[in-house]
Amino acid sequence: MLVPLILSGGSGTRLWPLSRRLQPKQLLPLTGATTMLQQTVQRVDGLPGEVAPLVVCNVDHATMVESQLQQIERPARAIVLEPVGRNTAPAVALAALLVLESTTDGEDPLLLVLPADHVVQDPMGFRAAVERGRPHAEAGKLVTFGIVPDSPHTGYGYIRAEVPGQVSAVQRFVEKPDRATAERYLAEGGYYWNSGMFLLSARTYLAELREHRPAIVEACEKALADRWQDGKLVHVDAGAFGACPSDSIDYAVMEKTTRAMVVPMDVGWNDVGSWAAVHDVSEHEDHGNSGLGDVLAIDCQGSHLQARSRLLAAVGVRDLVIVETEDAVLVVPRDRSQDVKKVVERLEAEGRPEASGHREHPMPWGRVRRLDASPPVSLWELRVTPGKHTPVESHKAWDRRLVVVSGEGELRSADGEVVKRLHPGDSELLLAGTGYVLAATSEWVFELLAVDLPA
Repeated sequence: MLVPLILSGGSGTRLWPLSRRLQPKQLLPLTGATTMLQQTVQRVDGLPGEVAPLVVCNVDHATMVESQLQQIERPARAIVLEPVGRNTAPAVALAALLVLESTTDGEDPLLLVLPADHVVQDPMGFRAAVERGRPHAEAGKLVTFGIVPDSPHTGYGYIRAEVPGQVSAVQRFVEKPDRATAERYLAEGGYYWNSGMFLLSARTYLAELREHRPAIVEACEKALADRWQDGKLVHVDAGAFGACPSDSIDYAVMEKTTRAMVVPMDVGWNDVGSWAAVHDVSEHEDHGNSGLGDVLAIDCQGSHLQARSRLLAAVGVRDLVIVETEDAVLVVPRDRSQDVKKVVERLEAEGRPEASGHREHPMPWGRVRRLDASPPVSLWELRVTPGKHTPVESHKAWDRRLVVVSGEGELRSADGEVVKRLHPGDSELLLAGTGYVLAATSEWVFELLAVDLPA
């Protein structure tokens, strides 16, 4: 059995204003019609023995992850929700423990560990590389995939193989090098970029983690022991998981184990860590420009131009990134796109909502849209799809005034009882701490305005 394990916990601050804390890059269609999460799940289609994916993500992204998997008709085996980020070693440990709970005695499923925010331009070559690594993983090796480098990149860690050009034992992992060292690696050969993708058996991984970082396994076992589940959503115990050490697979296991193997991979891989990287993996027109949306480019060269909500017109620009959203516009030289994170840091320091989320968020039950945020008052539009309802909500810091705009629905208590049937023009005040559910009961969208006031 091969379980695709999708790690969807990143924030992608260098891809602001599209990527934000509540809607990070893996949940966005950065390079095409589907999101990076959806592309990652679809990439494993056709692998022998592959079953439904298991996703580990931040609790704030649960509804979006579940909705996006439903859109491509690839529902998850489970979606494990992290209350706090603890890096990749604990995330994989949670998944391995959960998968083993549902296996028969002696069965040892393989986990194909994939970050949700990478681009692979050759999916067939990717699947072939996985198959090359499978017999080694089944034999108890911890397989990683090394990207054949095409430049002396200084932003990636490197893997040195004992036998260059073949599936081989790992000789050593090396940190991100300076330019001269990276050039030497390329000249010598046998060095690969560390992709952060792995193929390993659940039992072998946990055994190695117990040997090298037992505190991580113990914390994850406690977090799962006290979990609660809502459909496919698995909520681990926040206190136990919060006490877990934070560490990557590389540091916790791969750099210490004697079982590490590397499979060379040349599949058009990119971790899309900046707008310059988005430009690199996007289709270019004759003048080297890339982009999406309603864009008019006149006498422009080497630029990435992307519009989300209106016409973006650019004249005579060279090597720029210009990205437009409904509430923000970014303009930056392409070679300084790594510095976009400084914008996010400034916005967060000033408490501005543009740092955390977009104005509109799709939900499994409909959509929510921020109309205005003039502290201390916030104004929202809620649209509940016919036949759907919101999850139980409770706002402890503010009162919420609801006004029905269109459609018909019900205000229900946290335990599901109907409190009031709502029609256009109705208004209801929900005091802070009130648990409630909104349900659409007619054939039309149930649309409401919500005004949040300090309690």
